[in-house]
Amino acid sequence: MKTTRAIAASGVAALMTMGCGGVEDAEYDSASASLAPLATRGRFVFENREFLGNGRVCRTCHLNGSGTIAPEDVEAAFQSDPGGDLFRAIDSDDGLGLTYDRLRTHATIRVFIPLPSNVSIVGDPTATDVVVHRGASATLNNPGLESVFMQDGRNLTLQEQAAGAVNAHYEPGRQPLASELDAVDAFQRERRQFYSSGALFRWGTGRGSAPSLPAGHTASEIRGRAFFETSPGGLCGHCHGGPNLNETNEFLLLPLAPGSRFVSVAVSEVNNQGNPVYDFAFSDPSNPGAPPTVVSSPDPGRALITGDVADANAFRIPSLWGVNRTAPYFHDNSAKTLEEVMDHYRFYFALPPANLVLTDQEVEDIIAYMRLL
Repeated sequence: MKTTRAIAASGVAALMTMGCGGVEDAEYDSASASLAPLATRGRFVFENREFLGNGRVCRTCHLNGSGTIAPEDVEAAFQSDPGGDLFRAIDSDDGLGLTYDRLRTHATIRVFIPLPSNVSIVGDPTATDVVVHRGASATLNNPGLESVFMQDGRNLTLQEQAAGAVNAHYEPGRQPLASELDAVDAFQRERRQFYSSGALFRWGTGRGSAPSLPAGHTASEIRGRAFFETSPGGLCGHCHGGPNLNETNEFLLLPLAPGSRFVSVAVSEVNNQGNPVYDFAFSDPSNPGAPPTVVSSPDPGRALITGDVADANAFRIPSLWGVNRTAPYFHDNSAKTLEEVMDHYRFYFALPPANLVLTDQEVEDIIAYMRLL
């Protein structure tokens, strides 16, 4: 029997063989097709519409099952067809299409972020944007349950997110129509495949209430649950609170209000991927004469959207529902497994203000509970 990941890998290999032009020019929007439900039309756009670009479609990087793409998926696609739609110069190591080692090893794509007006790069003062390396945001559970999209929160609707993805990664020959974006929105919100459980599907489509934390079955799961409860001891729940397990609660030790969606857990600071580091100079618009604050980082995340140095290296808190299916983890895909996630958090929680050393048993219990979500 194939594993979920193996099925996904074979799926992406098949998608990589689809060429440009034929599907794009198909007369899908005929009288009969236009009568189809909006979500049905959205599926066609999600899986086939290339926008006269480089052959990529939404499904290229958002696979069934996980809603994202992992290194093993990329490698399967490369072995099947190294000239396939995933392998375009814009995501090669040098931007010229010579090698794809980073994409094959880490499944990260090149993302161009415009610099805010008060932010510059030390040593390159004329730069107007910066290239960072990020994983593809998982679509599992996000469309129907999320209100902030992309790791840095630069999009507030699925339509904005889809249009941004087309322009950033498809090299399009035409812009998406508003009707196409609405259809993609409906497809992701209304189809069961984008939810990790029936309870979440009913909640996301307005037919049920938000699910509560499962009780746990094994002794390890029951012990792990305590880390996710809304309490001072619920360490993981401090940032993974709320019904979607993606917002801060009142017990967080960091200076963030309950309900905050962005936090730094030192992923950019550690930079396990070894991504290029830039020196970002943040000027204070309210104090033009003050020297800028310089932040050295491979990706300062939310700060590139707000221009606020206080947001440096902060990223959107992801939902933990279905987390066992959405590897790799963190904005830079630096954790390939839940075990690697906890390797990072053992380091992070030992830092001030938590100053907490997790035991091997506690780590095992947290992982056991995350697999249950």
